[in-house]
Amino acid sequence: MTKRAARAERAALKTARNVFTPAPQKVARVMRMLARALPSLELPAVEKISNEQAEDPFHILIATLLSARTQDATTLAASTRLFKVARTPRTMVKLSVKEIERLIYPVSFYRNKAQHVHDCCSMLLTRFGGKVPATMEELTSLPGVGRKTANLTLILAFRSRRSICVDTHVHRISNRLGWVSTRLPDETEQALYAATERRWWPSINLYLVTWGQNVCRPVYPRCGDCVIARECPRIGVQERRTA
Repeated sequence: MTKRAARAERAALKTARNVFTPAPQKVARVMRMLARALPSLELPAVEKISNEQAEDPFHILIATLLSARTQDATTLAASTRLFKVARTPRTMVKLSVKEIERLIYPVSFYRNKAQHVHDCCSMLLTRFGGKVPATMEELTSLPGVGRKTANLTLILAFRSRRSICVDTHVHRISNRLGWVSTRLPDETEQALYAATERRWWPSINLYLVTWGQNVCRPVYPRCGDCVIARECPRIGVQERRTA
């Protein structure tokens, strides 16, 4: 991390602490309750791919890149098709962008993502010896890779204990719970570092994404079926209208 990036991160953390810091005990209660509830629910697509591919960093990176704004079932099917044809950066870069498009369709923005996959593999070969790098700065230098993709790769492939991956589910639910008060996912990531204990950081994405896909939905969440309902102030939750 550069000095400039380190200063920016420290400033963001300081701001986050000034905005809101929930009681650690409250966060811990919610995380423990979710941990007990999750085994009965289906895992997110990238978690499945991570388990099936023995936590292969390349497969995790590419699957996460494909998953942006795409339903899990579509991500899983597209990743499976793609990896059957090309399992490494070297074999992937031999495909044309059009071939990658065909394999990953109908993921959202599949044309842009196909170009990113091809360019990303090319850079992995030319700059990183065909290996997926293990730092935030190096990962986000790859085409199409932002902080969400980088953080999830660090957590699942490299067992990072210093990363929080924030997608729309994590952003939404952490605000509903009152853990943070933020407008954008990048703000949420920095706020969560200040608002939660480090031991929970690697699990926040898995727990909140799984819960968001099954219970704490964007519109009309299933609050009546939610095991953490008593811990949730339901900030910004839209009430279901009755006739």
